[in-house]
Amino acid sequence: MGEKQPKKKTMLNILDILNKYTDAEHTLSQKEIQEKLENEYSVKIERKAIKRNLMNLIECCFNIEYSEVSRKGLNKKTGQLEDTSMLTDFYIERDFSDAELRLLIDSIVFSNHIPQGDKKRLIEKLEGLSNVYFKSRMKHIATVHSGSSPVNTLFYTIDILDEAISKGRQVRFHYDEYGMDKKLHHRKNSEGKVREYIINPYQIVATGGRYYLVCNYDKYDKLSNYRLDRISDIELLETDAKPINKVSGMQHGLDLKKHIEQHIYMFSDKIVRAKFIAKKGVLNDIIDFFGRDVQFYGETEDTITVTVNISEQDMLLWAMQFATEVTVTEPAHLAEKCRENILKAAEKYKALKIEQ
Repeated sequence: MGEKQPKKKTMLNILDILNKYTDAEHTLSQKEIQEKLENEYSVKIERKAIKRNLMNLIECCFNIEYSEVSRKGLNKKTGQLEDTSMLTDFYIERDFSDAELRLLIDSIVFSNHIPQGDKKRLIEKLEGLSNVYFKSRMKHIATVHSGSSPVNTLFYTIDILDEAISKGRQVRFHYDEYGMDKKLHHRKNSEGKVREYIINPYQIVATGGRYYLVCNYDKYDKLSNYRLDRISDIELLETDAKPINKVSGMQHGLDLKKHIEQHIYMFSDKIVRAKFIAKKGVLNDIIDFFGRDVQFYGETEDTITVTVNISEQDMLLWAMQFATEVTVTEPAHLAEKCRENILKAAEKYKALKIEQ
């Protein structure tokens, strides 16, 4: 059985197979390469020719790694079994890890000055730097709003969460907070013991320049959001994750766009129907933060009345940020919280002695 096309083209076909299907976690034997050549390129080639082409590629400085396995082989001349070696587990050593490629892709998605068509083209090129398995994992990361890329310490956490989401498994981790020493420390419970979180992970979201995990804390029956840069000591568990349709309010699955719009600061408390009066000068900010699903009515020359479904804590924080432009009117208890916070702040500044 001989080669049916130019030898150089066969070598390029083998290189294409390695680029398409391999990395350090996905390797191919010579037999598997032989099968893919026949199935995908209609090229029939002897096993010896596979090895020869692979060695030629390595000599041409392509970063191809492999393993050498000892085995017993029959010497055709003597008829005796002899110790021989076989080369297997071939893969391309890539310049970029999958986590690094995700960060590069996010930097393009988050850009406000690159046209959509160019974004798509650039992202497809970056995806081409990895293999077929990378594209299948990308569906677990959704980009919402604009922001900056996360830091390198997220790589391992992202990889573990990707695997957990793909396999429908739980994860365990510690959640960190900054102390007075400006260093991260594990969050503790009321008894002073380090808290351990067992989580059902559903989605990784890039929003506001940070990565968040949308999940269910196993002790409760609601969705929670955790910053990935605060997660440490993450561990993939063997236990199955709770299906998302078993979480309260998620019977029809996760509407990610709606979830982000209702959690602009990614708090995890209850959703309320908030009503507020805003000066027209903050209309752009309202759309930027809450999206286009907000309802406008009661327009006057200077103001507009707005209703939005949102996390109560998110609404409180946003209203404080725009306290001079926005007045929350409903629900009554939230309006009262806003009033109390503003009065407390006013008292602090009233007591503050400012040197002129």
